[in-house]
Amino acid sequence: MYRSVIKIDGMMCGMCESHINDVIRRNFKVKKVSSSHVKKQSIVISEEPISEEDVHKVIDPTGYKVLGFECGVEEKKSLFAKIFKK
Repeated sequence: MYRSVIKIDGMMCGMCESHINDVIRRNFKVKKVSSSHVKKQSIVISEEPISEEDVHKVIDPTGYKVLGFECGVEEKKSLFAKIFKK
């Protein structure tokens, strides 16, 4: 699994978050996406890595601005690892 953090400028409310989530879901195969207008970011969990270029191609035309992008491997932790975390 891959975890992408997209810094986005222009989100002002929950509807903006919803709009960004919909755009990401329509254009990428994602397991999970969540956006926060307060943190000005979207977090995307996907099986395949997504590219910064593709993110710009789908988000920039919506009127929001991509300010930053990071993509890395997401470690899947078991329930026991979460419970017994030291």
